[in-house]
Amino acid sequence: QVQLVESGGGLVQPGGSLRLSCAVSRSIFSISVMGWYRQTPGKQRELVASITQDGITNYADSVKGRFTITRDFAKNTVYLQMNSLKPEDTAVYYCNAHIILNRENYWGQGTQVTVSS
Repeated sequence: QVQLVESGGGLVQPGGSLRLSCAVSRSIFSISVMGWYRQTPGKQRELVASITQDGITNYADSVKGRFTITRDFAKNTVYLQMNSLKPEDTAVYYCNAHIILNRENYWGQGTQVTVSS
């Protein structure tokens, strides 16, 4: 079992920045892929950014150049730095842990990000 706890969401003005954190209950060395997803009402959850065990990152086209996913092995925490935020970035953001070997997939409870003036 893996528990994920997100934090760092909130209300920010367009053009502003936020950093989301995802605290993981076990060593992130053992997790194949860590990712951030987001979801708005009536829409499917979509991948925002991911990072593999080897450090390979992947970003949705809509956030490339603005968002950065990083990790801290000592703290077992994954971050999503979000800059130049736009109203269309408003969503509930979820942290995800995927372990390929055991076909395990875990989600956090989500954190609301609202971009509005």
